[in-house]
Amino acid sequence: MIKAVFFDIDGTLVTKNAHALASTKEAIKQLHQQGIVCGIATGRGPVRLNQQVDEMNFDVFVSYNGQFVYTCEKEVLRSESFKPEVLQEIVAFSDTFRRQTMFGSATRVEGSSLMQAGQRKWVKQLMRFFPQRIPVAWIKKFLSAIQRNDCRYEELSILKEPIFQCVMLSPVAETEELRAFFPKCHLTRSNPYTVDIIPKGGSKIVGIQACLEHYQLTLEEVMVFGDSWNDYEMIQQAGIGVAMGNADPELQAVADYITDTNEKDGIFKALRYYRLI
Repeated sequence: MIKAVFFDIDGTLVTKNAHALASTKEAIKQLHQQGIVCGIATGRGPVRLNQQVDEMNFDVFVSYNGQFVYTCEKEVLRSESFKPEVLQEIVAFSDTFRRQTMFGSATRVEGSSLMQAGQRKWVKQLMRFFPQRIPVAWIKKFLSAIQRNDCRYEELSILKEPIFQCVMLSPVAETEELRAFFPKCHLTRSNPYTVDIIPKGGSKIVGIQACLEHYQLTLEEVMVFGDSWNDYEMIQQAGIGVAMGNADPELQAVADYITDTNEKDGIFKALRYYRLI
């Protein structure tokens, strides 16, 4: 019996316009009425997370890909930041190679001014017109053209706080090279253009397990929804893993069920299929 449901945000809970469908809001309302725990499992940090889920009510938040987990009452259930020496390796790499990188703490996100601009809605809309698979030669030219001129990251005040995740502008083709640079980190993605870097051993499913301990539930009692690479572990290990119709084929391959897209009532349809609403 499913007693908790967790949702990824972008490409899952909300549409391309960053809003939840009326059917999604109704589905979550019905889940709550039955006493089912509703949670978020995202690569995003806590900053303005309520606005990013379209002001819907959730019981628990698995943020930074499982590294910072807290309830709606702000009780922290998991807080696993980078060890100082590991964070220093990421900062040194970013400064040495002039990489666009963002650093996330419990209260803020700082770093690349270009990537901060990339969080703006108009940039997200523009990215929809870019191909999913860009030739490596094009990517290298692009990265060379946008080498940052910001101040050195080692001077950022945010680095005095615990850092739970770094996000670096990086193509998929570069993933294995970065893994060699950061053996004490786990690398995952929510899109082909940036890589999420978290402490080794972390993932959304690890964050969800912290929630389950709090609510005294088991993985078999959990359903999850996702669409991208950073949802892989939770889709594979949860009691029921649902991949959106717009999900990456690799994710769909390990899902228990493939629903419709985030634009076509995918969440509502899957919950109705499993008779949870």
